[in-house]
Amino acid sequence: MTFTILCAIFVFQFLSAEGRNDEYLTCGSVLKLLNVDYNVRLHSHEVKYGTGSGQQSVTATTRQEDVNSHWLIKGTPKKPCPRGHPLKCGDVIRVQHVSTGKNLHSHHFPAPLSDSNQEVSAYGSNGEGDSGDYWMVICDGEYWERNEEVMLKHVDTDVYLSVSGHKYGSPIGGQLEVVGSTRMSSVHWKAAEGIYVHTSDLNSQLNSHSHVHSEL
Repeated sequence: MTFTILCAIFVFQFLSAEGRNDEYLTCGSVLKLLNVDYNVRLHSHEVKYGTGSGQQSVTATTRQEDVNSHWLIKGTPKKPCPRGHPLKCGDVIRVQHVSTGKNLHSHHFPAPLSDSNQEVSAYGSNGEGDSGDYWMVICDGEYWERNEEVMLKHVDTDVYLSVSGHKYGSPIGGQLEVVGSTRMSSVHWKAAEGIYVHTSDLNSQLNSHSHVHSEL
């Protein structure tokens, strides 16, 4: 499935993000998450932290076209989220890195460059990890709207997904540190480029037929 998603991403990588005709973000969509404060995209790769947990690192990059910045939005094992189902503010989700199959994760390790913050990593295998992969969608209104800024709150530790502003050196030079933060700064994210799965009529909210809309 990962290969299929990456092929679709490659095919549509030159398409404009204009012309969006659906209002809400939905489960099953594959997208890039843009940090509004730093204008960088959430990113991961097969590079492990040299400190802390030693798990796969999560960073933020200025490169718009990098396929290692694609993430799959999904529910939890106890509360699955049907493909095409609109996400509500307050929903708990998992965010899976498409290229490596690991989930966005956090835990009580200090961040590698700013130890007052908490480490954010990619964890698990084939999309399965533990409760450290659970993030709550914090937004205004009832649903996560596609053009809306949201925050992602880590369920286990109550920190927010954030960018510290610190830059890494080699081998990931220039990429920014992504952390879990208790401070309400640099914690705002928006859905950017991606392959969006949505119901055929989100204005009716729960139409059971879905299709795919690609915007890369």
